[in-house]
Amino acid sequence: MEPIIKGMQGPAVEDVQSRLSSLGFDIDADELETRSFGDSTAAAVRGFRRDNELVPGEEVDMSCWSTLVDASYKLGDRTLYLRLPNFHGADVKALQQALNVLGFACGADDGYFGPHTEAALQQFQENVGLFADGMAFQDTFAYIARLRHVWEGKPSVVEAEERIGFARAAEVLESYRIAVLGSDPIARAVASRMWNIASATTETSGMVLCDARTPEGMDLILELSSDELPDDAPPKPTIVLAECNNLTQRIATAFAAAKSRPALIRIELTGITGYDGMFTSSDAQTLAVRLLDGVCAALND
Repeated sequence: MEPIIKGMQGPAVEDVQSRLSSLGFDIDADELETRSFGDSTAAAVRGFRRDNELVPGEEVDMSCWSTLVDASYKLGDRTLYLRLPNFHGADVKALQQALNVLGFACGADDGYFGPHTEAALQQFQENVGLFADGMAFQDTFAYIARLRHVWEGKPSVVEAEERIGFARAAEVLESYRIAVLGSDPIARAVASRMWNIASATTETSGMVLCDARTPEGMDLILELSSDELPDDAPPKPTIVLAECNNLTQRIATAFAAAKSRPALIRIELTGITGYDGMFTSSDAQTLAVRLLDGVCAALND
């Protein structure tokens, strides 16, 4: 393309001005009205090039134009998915930041939609109960937008799981009504241990152990299973424990994303419980402690 330079006028200048204005750069009203590349437009271009570590100048060449287009995308402007060449832009970077903060590691926020971003997106979709196709449509963007208060402005890092203190765990268990159930013998053993630990933590624990029928007035239902969700089953917010090293963030994300109460979170023990018939009470206790810690930390204010 021919560079867009000071003194020019017309639709190309108007497009540049519109993009710069959307990014917060000030351009004089008369230049906007006449679509002319004057002093304030040149100053905005200089500022944009500086902020994006481009070669200093005030012309919009191909490099500057490509960077400006990328920076202009807002999350939700277009469907994002894995392709070659990769999607790239500010919308991809925003998606990566959100996923990383919410506990779905996709690597550095580089603005390129690669395989790690696709994998993290699939995990997020599974976590909130969407079909995990790795394609960011409006349904995915809606969940990301609803969780903006959780991720926006936060450092994009993935932290390891942490243990919650006894007093804080007791406070959470007294503040929330949590139903826990298991769909198979191993899952029921873990659920039973969770209820035992919760009851031992505080006499007024709001955790109840139940079967398929859950009591009224619950805030959260935890459905434990040693089996994968069947392919023909409706999607559910799901956390695969074997693939998760940030359980607290995953539970917090699924809970915050729920559209109504009680929130339902399915915890898959697949890959964790493959003990070839040697699953012991000690194994159940270890998983129960991990899960209860994750729940209490996630719900702790």
